[in-house]
Amino acid sequence: MLEMISSKGIKTCTKEELVTLCEEIRTVICDTVTQRGGHLASNLGAVESTVALFYVFDFPKDKIVFDVGHQCYAYKLLSGRYDRFSTLRQKGGISGFPKRTESEFDVYDTGHAGTSISAALGLAKARDLQEEDGVVIAYIGDGSFNNGLVYEALSSLKILKTNILIILNDNGMSISPTVGGMYDILSGLKAKEKAESIRLLENFGLQYMGVKDGNDVEEMIEALTEAKAKLAQGSVLLHIETKKGKGYEFSEEHPTNTHGIPPIGEVKRKEYSEVLGETLCTLAEGNSKIVVVSAAMKEALGLETFFAKYPERAFDVGICEENASVLCASMAAGGIKPYYAIYSTFLQRAFDEIVHDVCAQDLPVTFCIDRAGITGPDGETHQGVFDLSYLSLIPNLAIASPKDTEELQKLLQFSEQYPHPLAIRYPRAGSVIFPTDDTPITLGSWEYLHQENSKLTILACGERCLLLAMDILRNLKKEGLAFDVVNARFMKPLDKNLLQNLKSEYIVTMEDNVEIGGFGSFVTSALLAMNCTCKIKCFAYKDAFIPQGNVEDLQREYGVDQEEIQRYIKRVLQ
Repeated sequence: MLEMISSKGIKTCTKEELVTLCEEIRTVICDTVTQRGGHLASNLGAVESTVALFYVFDFPKDKIVFDVGHQCYAYKLLSGRYDRFSTLRQKGGISGFPKRTESEFDVYDTGHAGTSISAALGLAKARDLQEEDGVVIAYIGDGSFNNGLVYEALSSLKILKTNILIILNDNGMSISPTVGGMYDILSGLKAKEKAESIRLLENFGLQYMGVKDGNDVEEMIEALTEAKAKLAQGSVLLHIETKKGKGYEFSEEHPTNTHGIPPIGEVKRKEYSEVLGETLCTLAEGNSKIVVVSAAMKEALGLETFFAKYPERAFDVGICEENASVLCASMAAGGIKPYYAIYSTFLQRAFDEIVHDVCAQDLPVTFCIDRAGITGPDGETHQGVFDLSYLSLIPNLAIASPKDTEELQKLLQFSEQYPHPLAIRYPRAGSVIFPTDDTPITLGSWEYLHQENSKLTILACGERCLLLAMDILRNLKKEGLAFDVVNARFMKPLDKNLLQNLKSEYIVTMEDNVEIGGFGSFVTSALLAMNCTCKIKCFAYKDAFIPQGNVEDLQREYGVDQEEIQRYIKRVLQ
């Protein structure tokens, strides 16, 4: 049925056929995500509401913005992409998020939480100014509804004098369980005494409808039909309740573990996040001032044990990255030692707070930046390739990248007594790879992993680039060629002493970051200031948004290509 049905054909289906269609969609999503990886639980919960949307509305004339985009798989299947769905999150395939370049049904790209209502308002105003018809819908989860951008948008609702439909998909989850005052308000809307909560929403100019069963396709059709009629009098908030992981028992019981899953059979190495959690627990045993902060991702960031062991020193503030940064700054100002764990792609949302609240006050906040560098199949919105560039320009902030998981432990031990802002960036999967010793880490210190006083030295930062460098060294040694390799674990400050004592005629830098404003540009500037006459070659990512794909393939395509680097070094050394 799914294979043959069109987006408009849904309108002719009987209620029984719609139920069958929902079951087929769920099966396709489960089968595909098992093979390709992706966001499972959230998409399973959104099936019935999506089918009902196609039954009531006329896409793409009517427009929908999915907040974050974790709920868009059923929408993609029903909007002409069934035959391509097997390419989900693969290079050249369909995205795991809404993508304007992929289909006319996708009217706005998303990937980060909280943007849908603002985007829907902008699309509605564009509609109004051009005297067009059509309904504009924002589909947002209760986890995203915590984000401050939502309330900036709602504050503009009356000012903009336009009408939108907000579908609030309430499943009690983001990646972690939803927390905070707004969640308490949403819980109140589901209770018998809900007048006060409704008045709050009405003050924004919203007509409230709810709570409806979002996993009952017939009830959803009735609710959406009523909401569509109400739009003539103003904007509507339709509050639906769904089950995350609906229809797949294991996912229903473990919605956090099945929020995002890897492809079946993928070998999982120990993640840096596990080491982070273990090390912070150890440090906290002897230091009562240590606290951790998460923005709705404590499990994904390895902090679950810390939260269980030290609940009074662990804070999940929801999807509120800016608030988390200020909270860390103010706790540090009060004498506490905060560790803020976050994905690289989400940290950039808090840039202003990092500058003014943390670094301008020179406060000892440690940013533990997970998923740094290319992350792979989630695509442009999730590649962590900008953090070195936007963090390196901020005064007072030191930036480090461990060569492996054991060096992450050592950097965290260093951070405990470090009295200034510090950012530690690392990829997802890692292991203990390189020989180590008991020498404590000092600020700005680098180390040689291989030294022969060669005419060429590689300065590489982070596990991925160091692995590439050592692989190239092994390859070229077979041809009688060798060079020096430096673990440049601090990107800021640079190890000026090591740089000043370099004897090599050629310097190569390697980083898991864009070239503009990155490690290579910092090294180039420093060597020029030292009047160094050496020749510098920087390998970093192109000035581009990097799409979805395999990590190694993307590294190669966008500028950190092992074969290209090896050819350059071989040409220099021969």
